[in-house]
Amino acid sequence: MADYERVLEGIQNEVNGFIGASIVDLESGMTLASRSASPDFDLEVASAYNSEMVKGKFKTMEALRLDSTLEDMLLTLSDQLHLIKLLDSSTAFIYVAASRANTNLALLRRSVNEHTKAA
Repeated sequence: MADYERVLEGIQNEVNGFIGASIVDLESGMTLASRSASPDFDLEVASAYNSEMVKGKFKTMEALRLDSTLEDMLLTLSDQLHLIKLLDSSTAFIYVAASRANTNLALLRRSVNEHTKAA
């Protein structure tokens, strides 16, 4: 758990416009660790719904008989970027939301990839 907290702290310190991040158990949708810069951003709800979205993507890949690995998913909103990256175990993922005005996808991905190498 302490490693998860260090991962989230590193991302928060590095990503301009950081809104919030969580590490989520894929099967249950339960938040394993979270960090938020906005009290109005409910990471518990985001974690649960994002878990369903990732499971849905796995079902889609299975239905299409894709022999591939899901690495990450990006949601681009008018004012935010949301990045979901599966962790090496594929039993958990990290979810990060950031202001689109203050960061870009390349910087967000670089930070998430760098900080999740050991997670």
